[in-house]
Amino acid sequence: MLIPRRRLAWVFLAILAAACSLVAPKYQRPDITVANVQLVSGNFLQQNFLVTFNVVNPNDRALPVTGLHAELNVGGERLASGVSNRPFVVPAEGSTQFDMTITANLAVALLKLSQKPDNQAHLIDYEMTGSATVDLPFLHELPFRQKGSFDLGAR
Repeated sequence: MLIPRRRLAWVFLAILAAACSLVAPKYQRPDITVANVQLVSGNFLQQNFLVTFNVVNPNDRALPVTGLHAELNVGGERLASGVSNRPFVVPAEGSTQFDMTITANLAVALLKLSQKPDNQAHLIDYEMTGSATVDLPFLHELPFRQKGSFDLGAR
């Protein structure tokens, strides 16, 4: 019995897609942390910070980053954001640092803090999200997300 050409084409495409998924490299997400923050300029409504990020690449291949965007949310409100199109390479199983200008609105953070109950005023919940644009076949975006809280009462 002959298989119709259309069905044969679908089978071929399914096999090709499966083969591509076997060839595509599996990348673990890089760990991105803030290493330093320096106020560059600003006023009451807008502040510009030079933020130094540390990127750790747990993969056995170098990570060529062509761009990055990040956003910092405090109490569900966007407090700061920034983008960078300056390329850099994170070595295989290594780390590197890069700088990015972040624009913030600290007035929003102060407003959020003033609305917290007194017994939790020293805790600030945050979430940093974003993604790195990478120059790799089969992979173009590496998203990242970190959540936590700052304890302003800790000494």
